[in-house]
Amino acid sequence: MSVVILGLIQGSTFASKAESLARHDELIREAAGKGAQIICLQELFNIPYFCTRQDTALFDLAESVPGPTTDYMAALAKELGVVIVASLFEKRGPGLYHNTAAIIDADGTYLGKYRKMHIPQDPGFEEKFYFTPGDLGYCVWDTKFGKIGVLICWDQWYPEAARLTALAGAQILIYPTAIGWLDSEKAELGKAQHCAWETVQRGHAVANGCFVAAINRTGFQDDTEFWGQSFVANPYGEIVAKGSVSDEEIVIMACDLQAVEDFRRIWPFFRDRRIDTYAPLTKRYLDE
Repeated sequence: MSVVILGLIQGSTFASKAESLARHDELIREAAGKGAQIICLQELFNIPYFCTRQDTALFDLAESVPGPTTDYMAALAKELGVVIVASLFEKRGPGLYHNTAAIIDADGTYLGKYRKMHIPQDPGFEEKFYFTPGDLGYCVWDTKFGKIGVLICWDQWYPEAARLTALAGAQILIYPTAIGWLDSEKAELGKAQHCAWETVQRGHAVANGCFVAAINRTGFQDDTEFWGQSFVANPYGEIVAKGSVSDEEIVIMACDLQAVEDFRRIWPFFRDRRIDTYAPLTKRYLDE
């Protein structure tokens, strides 16, 4: 299959997991009705973005992966014949938690999970308190509708993560995301921050000759305003579909996967990589 239709579900926050799951069931069905074949949900889609503060009680929001939510999504994926990428707060063991994305194929098969590798720590984003860095590596899943690689939010700033996932065969890089403006910074830095976020991911599309899909939240959590604007970029880095700042919506985009092969033939970045010179990348800093 050359053309695959992406459906990015840009949602907001709900009062409970049950309410969130019910609403996302509706949105997934709506996306499938519009032709979406790979449906992607935002980071931690079924709970609030709770990392704005440190509170041990919030670990109770976590669940096993696979577990009840992936079971629900598997049944829905099978019913609708769609691939679903669902981002969840994973409880792995006592005191051990991950920020995790589950990948479910169109026949309802749970293909596996990706655990967020890069964990931020900033005002309003207290993620190191909650999440253990991922240990599953950079993974690609050969779904019914194409080979996808999934990375999560802070991972999107790292060219190494995008490159390794693309080198493993990904035709589409998918980034479930929860990013926004702090009220104290928006007036001065908001435009520049959003520009940087969008630009770095468009660069990943170009450097790796693939499609990039970023799915962000909308709405408010404490002092953070999530900036939405979920988008799809093609291998040239052009934004070919984009959501609004504040609306709950479904971004639909048809992606011709033949464009990945065509782009890599005329701009053969993989061919011309000087892998014999890159060993210093494994060092923290080149000060010795």
